[in-house]
Amino acid sequence: MAENAKNRPIENENPLIGNIIIFVVMAAIFVAGIVAVSWLDFTNVWPMAALILCFVGAFFIPMTFLGRSDSGSEHRK
Repeated sequence: MAENAKNRPIENENPLIGNIIIFVVMAAIFVAGIVAVSWLDFTNVWPMAALILCFVGAFFIPMTFLGRSDSGSEHRK
């Protein structure tokens, strides 16, 4: 496995522009969750639902869908 790591160029896995775009989108989702806190009251459930969805989306989208998984076939050899 270590010999395969030397053959892959690490710097070409994620382009800079793509990383910046992903960061801006995820930061906007996170800020939308913070803005939902200002509408939070205990008579309506929807601001809290939006808050939870924004925070979960900003956290799990980059981790699960955009991150590189170690369960691929190239790691099973």
